[in-house]
Amino acid sequence: MLDRSLKALSLILSYPSRELQEAMPDIGAVLADDRRIAADTRVALRSLADGFADADLYDLQERYVMLFDRSRTLSLNLFEHVHGESRNRGGAMVSLIETYREGGFEPATSELPDHLPVLLEFLSTRPFAEVQETLADAAHILDALAARLVRRDSGYAAAFAALSQLADMQADAEAVAEMLALPDDDPTDLAALDAVWEETEVTFGPDPNAGCPQVRDMLAAMDSPSLRAMDARPVTE
Repeated sequence: MLDRSLKALSLILSYPSRELQEAMPDIGAVLADDRRIAADTRVALRSLADGFADADLYDLQERYVMLFDRSRTLSLNLFEHVHGESRNRGGAMVSLIETYREGGFEPATSELPDHLPVLLEFLSTRPFAEVQETLADAAHILDALAARLVRRDSGYAAAFAALSQLADMQADAEAVAEMLALPDDDPTDLAALDAVWEETEVTFGPDPNAGCPQVRDMLAAMDSPSLRAMDARPVTE
């Protein structure tokens, strides 16, 4: 059975697009109705979604890049926080790909398999006990990322709070403290960023510009009114 909230959280944490922005009212409504999530977190998620709908798209995209692409300590690639650049990361990535394939899941993106929105899309199709076990394994990462986003006064913190609440497990305080002891990256220091991230590009899926079909498929599964409205528009050149 599809977990619509995990789908919605996957979309909220994805790179902003025009289509995604137009669907945010529906995504916010899904999360606002999920009583597994604390009331204050649901309010914060609705506010985040409403902010998406009203904001300039390029501002949203710049904010996303500055947070998640230019800050290693806020990376959405989960194994970055576990294995760094060690050889163990490659083995963990292969294992995760095999898990996806065994579940009949093929990500329609070139993001790495451990990219959080990709993982959440997969988990949205799995039994909830499996979802909780997986999220519980990453609880310290989720809590540390939430704390870092609170420091930056980012509404994205609510998405991580919701995931921790869905996991329904207290994160290891020592592990969280260890992550938070690392200094925050400076996303404006491009020279340092290049030195840290310089590595061979690895592609695990279709072209990154294929993001729109992924969003459309996910919204279709959520029976999104925004998607139905978009499908009704005339096609123009």
